[in-house]
Amino acid sequence: MTRRPADPRAARGRGLRSWLLEDLNPENQAGPGASPKLPHRRPWWRVMCLTGLDYFSTLGYQPGIAALAAGVVAPVATVVLVALTLFGALPVYRRVARESPHGQGSIAMLERILPRWSGKLLVLALLGFAATDFIITITLSAADAAAHMLENPYLSAPLHGHQITVTLVLIGTLGAVFLKGFREAIGIAVILVGVYLTLNLVVILVALERLLSHPHVVADWRTQLFTQHPDPIAIAVIALLVFPRLALGLSGFETGVAVMPLIKGRPTDSEDRPLGRIQGARRLLTTAAVIMSLFLITSSITTTLLIPAEEFRPGGSANGRALAFLAHAHLGEVFGSVYDISTVLILWFAGASAMAGLLNLIPRYLPRYGMAPDWTRAVRPLVLVLTGVSFLVTIVFRASVDAQGGAYATGVLVLITSAALAVTLAAHRQRQRLPRLMFGVITVVLVYTTIDNIIERPDGVKIASLFIVAIIGTSLLSRILRSTELRVTGVRTDEVADRFLTEAAARGDINIIANEPHERDDKEYRIKETEERAHNRIPRTEPVLFLEVTVADPSEFESPLTVSGEERYGHRILRVQGTSIPNAIAATLLHIRDVTGRRPHVYFDWTESSPVVALLRYFLLGEGEVAPVTREVLRHAEPDPGRRPRVHVA
Repeated sequence: MTRRPADPRAARGRGLRSWLLEDLNPENQAGPGASPKLPHRRPWWRVMCLTGLDYFSTLGYQPGIAALAAGVVAPVATVVLVALTLFGALPVYRRVARESPHGQGSIAMLERILPRWSGKLLVLALLGFAATDFIITITLSAADAAAHMLENPYLSAPLHGHQITVTLVLIGTLGAVFLKGFREAIGIAVILVGVYLTLNLVVILVALERLLSHPHVVADWRTQLFTQHPDPIAIAVIALLVFPRLALGLSGFETGVAVMPLIKGRPTDSEDRPLGRIQGARRLLTTAAVIMSLFLITSSITTTLLIPAEEFRPGGSANGRALAFLAHAHLGEVFGSVYDISTVLILWFAGASAMAGLLNLIPRYLPRYGMAPDWTRAVRPLVLVLTGVSFLVTIVFRASVDAQGGAYATGVLVLITSAALAVTLAAHRQRQRLPRLMFGVITVVLVYTTIDNIIERPDGVKIASLFIVAIIGTSLLSRILRSTELRVTGVRTDEVADRFLTEAAARGDINIIANEPHERDDKEYRIKETEERAHNRIPRTEPVLFLEVTVADPSEFESPLTVSGEERYGHRILRVQGTSIPNAIAATLLHIRDVTGRRPHVYFDWTESSPVVALLRYFLLGEGEVAPVTREVLRHAEPDPGRRPRVHVA
């Protein structure tokens, strides 16, 4: 008899689900809250190219944005940007690299410094700004790549009027690459960054040679500068005022710290003291900052002096592509097209760097907080969500580079400011007066820059607020929906507790009275035992154990449990510390069942509080109406009623 094949649609469905969630396989996981498994570590200069995808690619649009924002003052404002880069952001992130050598970054530093819910909510808010930074990196880079394609003389005719479509195709291709699997990114990054920086160097050298051979251009710019702004102090003030609009040139530092686990250290490095990795990360950050600073200054000077001001405006040939304009104008269409190809590739790959950052950041925090479904640990479903969000942002901003600049700058500035605050607090806790003063000054400057950017371009904080509201809202909802999960990673009992359980199991049923500890004196235990025996008709001949749970940090979602045995005034007590009383009780009961082979009985009293108040107390403090929640946790953890510990309430 021939066996009928299974429904192919069902097979395809199972295959799709398995393909989407294969990263949740325990073999593919590095443990709760850990980073994904990493490829082989590489020398710091190769890893720098991965950071450079985000950092160096801003040369594609930064000079044009600077000229549009500051006009003839753009070179001076760029010098201010470079000064803050070298003497502000760089020292901050060199300290961050020392404090978080495993790539956790400044967000994890603040999480460690600020306890409980305050730290969690701050992390969620910073994740909103990080999402803004990375998502806008994807959409802005794709939009600028599309702009380079549309302005290319060989592509302008067939692609004319399709800026949004081309941008969406680039983002969709990026998502498809990550769905397929993103391997050997560092090798590709080295080639792209090397070619891109070489081409930019050629363009800038040719432009500088043209300025040297036409000194009247410099003289005309100087005349125009002092005609518009006769007072040098006024020029400096204007440069400081417009500087926040140039903050896109500060991107890349957070990514530089995030890629630290990829850096090859010394053979003597340990996970606790990876000194070689820290040194490599510091070299990476310093080298990238110096290279970028030189390119920022020279590109700002050459583009501001050699490109007519009207070309920088929306619709102009240099809008979002100032260096490409110079490449076509001074080196011919063939070289210009090669430059366009290189720029499009690195901008597209910068989106890949941002996508990788989000795929590393979100699983590190939200599932561990219980504030995201467990499937967010898998790469492919998360890629689909992030790609969809990027599509939406692109359509809302109509794939405009200028329109997205404010949102990008806001995300970058908030992350750098949070890093400065984190290292300031770290220096304060370590009682380092000079570093605390230095980082405190940097923090004040960055706070001013961030606030000024928000006031000047509120669209940035608006979109960041949407991300924050979405992350906090969905996170809290997810935590509520997951509140009845068994949020315990393991249970361990000490010798005294083992003896109590073994002796109780030998005498028959294991009866456990859940007790909320107060005075912990003989009177408390005698009254509690008398009440529970009367209410639940526990025979006096049967022994009882008391189970007491204290909540250490209710903001944590899951933790291991240690059950300690203690005897007070002749009463046997099991003491547990956890993140939630009902979850700790349920996990302890299941452990007792597994080690003794007997289904334990647990006895509760009803509380007199409102159900709504009890729910809020459980969600925020891990307490509330313990009995029904314990029973619900047990029901979800053990579907077989015949093996489930018994819950009695009176």
